[in-house]
Amino acid sequence: MTTIKRCGWCSDDPLYIAYHDEEWGKPEYDEAKLFEMLCLEGQQAGLSWITVLKKREAYQQHFFQYCIDDIAKLTDDQLELKLEDKGLIRHIGKLKAIRDNAIAWQSLKQQVEDVSTWLWERVQHQPVINDVPDYRQAPTQTEPSVELSKQLKKLGFKFVGPTTCYAFMQAVGMVNDHENDCSFR
Repeated sequence: MTTIKRCGWCSDDPLYIAYHDEEWGKPEYDEAKLFEMLCLEGQQAGLSWITVLKKREAYQQHFFQYCIDDIAKLTDDQLELKLEDKGLIRHIGKLKAIRDNAIAWQSLKQQVEDVSTWLWERVQHQPVINDVPDYRQAPTQTEPSVELSKQLKKLGFKFVGPTTCYAFMQAVGMVNDHENDCSFR
């Protein structure tokens, strides 16, 4: 029987295991999924990732399965009403950031042919595979995540600091920080 080895950060929570095994570190190119992960990483600021994962379904429902055009139309009043749902992280700045990021994404899309390609240029369209003997030794930000953060902020994106951008890059497989002995490396 083969033993499955996972990264040390992955708990025995089935939600965490599914995320680790099926999503984290796998290259993603779909714009809606990239947008979702950028927004969710911003929601995580100051919280644990498992908190965000447990609320992910509510975010998908409230934010139209991450349809960028629909999100961009949300009013401040509509966002304020979302504060009533305990299924979301009830922080108005973070909720407004999702709408503002949709608007910024639309603007970026007018400037570049494909946002996915634009994002993946940060790693020359090839996942960066880091040497990670232990997840605590993985970087929390890198030169590309700092540069991505600066560019996104300049474009009007919110909650996209260098650490958030690095977590996003890990989540969408631009960076593979699975531990060296992880079965999913």
